[in-house]
Amino acid sequence: MPFNQKPQKFNAKINAVTVGTGDKAVVIGGNSTFPFYTFDNPTENAPKIGVEITDMGLDDFAPGIRAYYEGCTTMAEIAKKAAAMEGGDFVVLNLDGGDPNGANKSTEELIAVVKEVAEAIDCPLVVEGCKNVEKDAELLPKVAEALQGRNIIVLSEKEENYKAIGAAAGLAYNQIVGAESADDINLAKQLNVVTTQLGVDAKKIVMNVGTATVGYGYEYVASTLDRVRAAALEQNDAMLQMPIITPVASEAWAVKEAVVSEEDFPEWGPREERGVEMEVSTAASVIAGGADAVILRHPKSVDTIARLVAALM
Repeated sequence: MPFNQKPQKFNAKINAVTVGTGDKAVVIGGNSTFPFYTFDNPTENAPKIGVEITDMGLDDFAPGIRAYYEGCTTMAEIAKKAAAMEGGDFVVLNLDGGDPNGANKSTEELIAVVKEVAEAIDCPLVVEGCKNVEKDAELLPKVAEALQGRNIIVLSEKEENYKAIGAAAGLAYNQIVGAESADDINLAKQLNVVTTQLGVDAKKIVMNVGTATVGYGYEYVASTLDRVRAAALEQNDAMLQMPIITPVASEAWAVKEAVVSEEDFPEWGPREERGVEMEVSTAASVIAGGADAVILRHPKSVDTIARLVAALM
């Protein structure tokens, strides 16, 4: 008896958000099926890959990453090299140095770095804050102002600072707002609701619904991704139809498997290989779960995920 497949069609779709300007702009989201369900409907836009760099330079990166940027001495040179990485679609500048509990760089100093990077590249740019809600509330509106007209994603707006960041990025300077919540569909939806109530266009919002490396509470991420995508498509929930961007690199390269030395755990093998494996396995998992874009760091990881996405399309 022949098998007659019945495609599952939805009357809803994920918002298509254009990042950047001109010929190098990319579109995140825009699909009307579950991830890679091409047997139900063609995938309009494949998941995109961001290449992460940081204002703190390369000292804390793995040797293979530093080798890729060999010869780069300025942030502009690092940014150009990141933009040229095979498989990458956009550059992500992480402003780690702004953390008051770390380097505590001034907003003025960080804005100078942001401008240097933006002027060096013509591909789309994502600027991520320092993860301190008070400092980001001060810093990210200034980033949005400095890069007005570049159509960047500003990561991350949170419940504690959404008024400052959402109003500046999404309204005053017409950037894309990255809304970050912690592995809870209700928190993700609520942040989108209050952001749109500020007047921000729902199609100028992307979500980071939570991040964890595989093996480190990842089941909460998987569950959240599944529930968000199902609500967006099956229930046509407009407040959950924003594309999802997941910062993988900063999580994957901070876990034990990517940090401890080979001398301490010889049976685990080379440390850098472990880091790449953690980054790749996490990125593959979140893409399969519904992320429309991931942020990676190692050239091997970027290449592997790019080839995986191409094979599944």
